[in-house]
Amino acid sequence: MIRSQAALKMANNNHNYKTVYAFAREMHPKTEKFDVQYGTAGFRAKASTLGYVMYRMGLLAVLRARYKKGCIGVMITASHNPEPDNGVKLIDPCGEMLEQSWEKWATKFANVGDDQLEEVINEIVTQLNIEMTQRVEILVGKDTRPSSPSLAKALCDGILALSGKPIDYGIVTTPQLHYFVYCRNSRHEYGLPTEEGYYRKLCNAFKKLRGQKFDVGNYSNEVFYDGANGVGAKKIKYFQECLGDSLKIGMYNDELIGTGKLNYMCGADYVKTTQSFPHGVPQEINQRCCSVDGDADRLMYYYLDEDKKCHLLDGDRIAILIAEYLKEVVESTGLEVDLGLVQTAYANGASTKYITKKLKVPVSFACTGVKYLHHQALKFEIGVYFEANGHGTVIFKKEFKEKLRSALKDSSSDEVKSAIEKLLVVIDLVNETVGDAISDMLLVETILHSKGWSVQDWEGAYTDLPNRLMKVSVKDRAKIQTTDAERRCVKPDGLQDAIDAIVDKYNAGRSFVRPSGTEDLVRVYAEASTREEADQLALEIALKVYEMAGGIGPEPTL
Repeated sequence: MIRSQAALKMANNNHNYKTVYAFAREMHPKTEKFDVQYGTAGFRAKASTLGYVMYRMGLLAVLRARYKKGCIGVMITASHNPEPDNGVKLIDPCGEMLEQSWEKWATKFANVGDDQLEEVINEIVTQLNIEMTQRVEILVGKDTRPSSPSLAKALCDGILALSGKPIDYGIVTTPQLHYFVYCRNSRHEYGLPTEEGYYRKLCNAFKKLRGQKFDVGNYSNEVFYDGANGVGAKKIKYFQECLGDSLKIGMYNDELIGTGKLNYMCGADYVKTTQSFPHGVPQEINQRCCSVDGDADRLMYYYLDEDKKCHLLDGDRIAILIAEYLKEVVESTGLEVDLGLVQTAYANGASTKYITKKLKVPVSFACTGVKYLHHQALKFEIGVYFEANGHGTVIFKKEFKEKLRSALKDSSSDEVKSAIEKLLVVIDLVNETVGDAISDMLLVETILHSKGWSVQDWEGAYTDLPNRLMKVSVKDRAKIQTTDAERRCVKPDGLQDAIDAIVDKYNAGRSFVRPSGTEDLVRVYAEASTREEADQLALEIALKVYEMAGGIGPEPTL
């Protein structure tokens, strides 16, 4: 019985793939009867159930890398989920999420029986004409969960089983691994594929934009940072060392690995869903605070007022702050630029109105899930996208960067050159590959500093409409079908007409329903001019969904 990685390598060198598959299946047999689905977040489940899934994703990673003729990444994380969970997601060569057409292959690989695994591998190799002799590299990263090392071992066994070369980056944030993958495939054009290269690129850009004046106007050069007891807590310490006095970061929920409870009553998702202050962060009045999630790809800002009320500045507000700043900088270059912002149906209606009416920046809507927003943002020369949960970034098209460098070379105006140089530095501050909470935080701090704004000044740009989220249990969530970026319901017949009739009764009312991606639930979102109206609108819509879409269990109540 072959059980060592060395033996797996030897078997591969002899190209005896059938033997390799058989031995590897013995090491990582399929232990669960339920099926899993690869989605925006990859696979997520209890860590104890994921060994065979990790092994199979190692196999798929090698096939994907050979198909794309470049290295790809595999990140072991469950992001904002609690510690018993873990997960895995694949990263494509340009640092983007796995191409959607390959999600079905990931799902098929994970769910097929052990006796059919070899057949499925042969199927994908034949169907896509994958050259199996190419030696490829797979970059592996993991978050701080205690289960991650053993799952990484299973993953690497799968990589080695098909003669891939795993390169272990150890404990890193998800955005860091996306960055490393793109750097390696761009032949270092995007940056150096090392942690040091990542820190230096972002920190140098931040310090150059900040200059020597740290406190400006109402802006105070200190932020409290909640690391969610995760990898973001570990990595922010390197940033603080690199940034020095240019930004004072008060670090909280930064327990050592294995001692702090990951995402427990802290982190970006906790702050967003409970709309309350995280545990472990000092409750200082009017102090600017931010939280990241377990793998540091989501960011949430907030503060406490004199009445101890928590004020939330979520992904919508972060996106608007960035879009407004970029518009100002772009206008100072004198260039015509196609700048756009992408939101989901969950974006507050007041934010959309502010963007379109006040900023006059085009808004495009996408389905929930950053993979959809990222794709939509690629249509603009500068595409800003954020989900309300704080996951997002900015994408600058390659042609736009070339336009900037050409204009810098050709311009005779020192003012224009200075503006272009500033924009190029801003681009260096952004991790374009994926939402990066630390990069986004540095960008937010740069913008607030440049405007001389306090967190209260930032919040004062517009007032959110009160809103309410509810869930309705249904027998079959597939009966709910939507269109128009999930903002309109097309099935069951008559439900959207009923929703429209209810919404018309409320001042500034808006509501939509969408099926959960993982459970037999329908999610209801409603907003109106007052808290009472928003709550009542949500309840009316929830009751209508319960009535017309096969609700089960108790009727919805507030």
